[in-house]
Amino acid sequence: QVQLVESGGGLVQAGGSLRLSCAASGRTFSSYTMGWFRQAPGKEREFIGTIGSGGLTYYARSVEGRFTISRDNAKNTVDRQMNSLKPEDTAVYYCAADSYSRIGVGVETYDYWGQGTQVTVSS
Repeated sequence: QVQLVESGGGLVQAGGSLRLSCAASGRTFSSYTMGWFRQAPGKEREFIGTIGSGGLTYYARSVEGRFTISRDNAKNTVDRQMNSLKPEDTAVYYCAADSYSRIGVGVETYDYWGQGTQVTVSS
């Protein structure tokens, strides 16, 4: 079992930055692929980015160049930096773990999920 606990988020003005963190339990964290998703009201959960066990990253085109994901395997944490935020970035943000170490963009790829954290960007 893996537990993911998220922190960060909040209210920020357009153009601002926020940093989200995700702390994972489990001794095999370093082998997991970690994913990043968001869900706005009335919309489906949307892929944002992913980082493989070796640090390889992949981002959705909508956030590429503004958002970055990194991991610290010694601390079992994943950090997500969001810059140049826009009102349309407002959503609940989730971290997720794939214990099969795949690189996927679909919700179904990931078998563990954090509780989510709200990010609100005002115009």
